[in-house]
This record gives sequence, C-alpha cells and structure tokens, in this order.
Amino acid sequence: VTSALSWLWPWGTKDARTDDSIERALLAQGGVTVVGPSMEQGLESDIDSDAVLAEALDVEIDTQGNYIHTIAIRGGRGRGNTTAGGKERGPRRSLVLTHGYFAGVGFFFRNYRGLSQAEGWDVYAVDWLGMGRSSRPTYKGVRDSGSERRAEYAEEFFVESLEAWRQRMQIDKMVLCGHSFGGYMVGAYALKYPQHVEKLVLLSPIGVPEAPADLERRIWQGFEPVHRKQHAKEGEYRMASNTEAPVYDGKPSWQRLLLFRASLYMWDRNYSPQWVVRMCGPLGRRLVSWYIGRFSLLTDEQRRGMAAYAHQHAQLAESSAAALGDFLRPGGFARRPLVNRVPAVAMPTVFFYGSHDW
Repeated sequence: VTSALSWLWPWGTKDARTDDSIERALLAQGGVTVVGPSMEQGLESDIDSDAVLAEALDVEIDTQGNYIHTIAIRGGRGRGNTTAGGKERGPRRSLVLTHGYFAGVGFFFRNYRGLSQAEGWDVYAVDWLGMGRSSRPTYKGVRDSGSERRAEYAEEFFVESLEAWRQRMQIDKMVLCGHSFGGYMVGAYALKYPQHVEKLVLLSPIGVPEAPADLERRIWQGFEPVHRKQHAKEGEYRMASNTEAPVYDGKPSWQRLLLFRASLYMWDRNYSPQWVVRMCGPLGRRLVSWYIGRFSLLTDEQRRGMAAYAHQHAQLAESSAAALGDFLRPGGFARRPLVNRVPAVAMPTVFFYGSHDW
C-alpha cells in the first residue's frame, strides 16, 4: 500500500525534520562528526580524536515555528570557544556558507575540515528556508505581476529569512559565501544589509549577466546555443569559428519543439526539479543519481552519499524550490541581473569560477 501511495501521492511530507542519519553519514565522509543535545551521553569518548566536531542546529526564525537548519563549527575544530588550557579565545570572525539549488549543507562535506583549521573563525553552513532540512513553509510567489515583481518577492523570501537567522544567532558581521543560487541570494542580501557583511564571496553565482536579446525567441522556437561541434547533429548547426555565436541552419524537430515548450510552460508555472523527482516515484532516485554523477572528482561512495542526501530532500513537501522560475528566466538568466546592481555593493567582493564548472 505504501509503495502504491508513493505514486498516487507525490507531494511529499510537510515535516523537514527527517531522519538525520543520511546527512551525518555524508558529513562523516569529510571527517565531520555531528554532536549536540541529541547526542547520547557518554559517547564523546568514542569520537575519533581527529574528527571535526560540528553542531546541528534548527534555528527558529519566527513565531510560526519556521527554522533554518544549520551546521556550526565553532572554536576552531568545534570543541568550544576555549583553548586547550581553558582560556577564552580572542574575538572571532564568522564565515557563513550558503548552498546552491537542489543542494544543502551536506554538499560542503569536503570543505569543512579545511575551513575548520583557520584560526579565529567560526564556520556556519545554512539550508535556505524551504530547502534542505530547514522548515517547509508554503511559498506563494507572485505570478500575476511583472517579471520584476516576481523576482523581488523571491529575493525577499530568502533574504529576510537569512537576516532573521543572523539576528537569532547574534552575529554582527559575517563573511558571506554563496554557491550558485546561494551566490545570487547572498548578493541580494549584501545589497540590502551591507552593514552585516564583512566580505562577499560568490562561488560560480547564477544570475550575474544579462540575458541574450533573443533568448525568448530562441527557447520558444526550440533553438539552443551550441558551443562544441560534437554536441550537434550532422548538418543541423554551422559554426563560423570557435569565437563566434553558433548559427542554426535547420528547423527543430516537433519532438524538440514539444519538449522545449513543455519545459517553458512548467518553468513559468513554478514546477521544480524536485516536483519531477517526486512525480517519478521510485524512478526519482535514479534521476537524482544521474544528476549527482556530474561530480566526477568524487569517489563512488561519496556520489552515493550525495545522491541519497539529495533524494531525501526531494521527497519533502514543495516549498521555496518552486521559486526558481520567479527569479530566473528560462536558460538560467536572472530577471534582475546582479551585473546591473554590483556597483552598489559596498564591501570587498570576490568571484570564483572553476575551470571544470558545470
């Protein structure tokens, strides 16, 4: 009966406080051991002495019971804010990591050990409200208004929840680091609350450039840019050179048109990739594993851990993942590009792009 209902009722559970064993197992692959109030007494002695100790916190941000799931590594290796001799440490700085779309705090599992070595820093990683293991409030969005208003509402949803988290954690200033979707949102946060951002670090952020002038026509007509000859079928595309824009020589097939227009329809109506995973029932796990397969530098065990972690989150109730189409146009271009607002950023800002970025 349960298996049948998973097909007939694909919308997930409302409870984001799911079993944390999958998250703990993934973090353990990066040498991180999660401790906290839920840890059984007397087990501290069983922890590897070389482990990075982290707290898992559900930080309540409002009176409706919403909370932001947080991984906190405080006091160097997470063993408190005192030195080995018991003396209080000096002033500490805060690094706050925010994940990308269809991700969570576990995606940084290989980074925590290195970051924990930095003397004088407290490291926090947060699941955006409505994502990961944070609470899942209903995301209403604004669809009966212009593109600008849709994006403003989405930005406000994420920015204000992050600000509420900062206040609750009593962090005055932070180095704010965001990856992909997280990069876009911390950029929006820094524009509104510059007094609380010491430095802005953007890791392959989305939403920076302007969209091509013919983006809507290209997508609606089933065209797509092609950057490598081996990605095009014989006779369909003509490349003038490696530096010039591709030119489409033929008409797209009806199958391609149908796929593009269906995708455009779903994007505009806020259907998320997580919704697709849930609708696929048991096959959703395979979809997530295929998606995680792009992380080719990970071991097979690490990819399995990340796939299980991402799939677990996809099974939860839809929330802010549905905001994707509100702040991004089809093709991944922002409705309010950051490039037009970067001159207003008041703090040192660093952009990171990798040679193997997806």
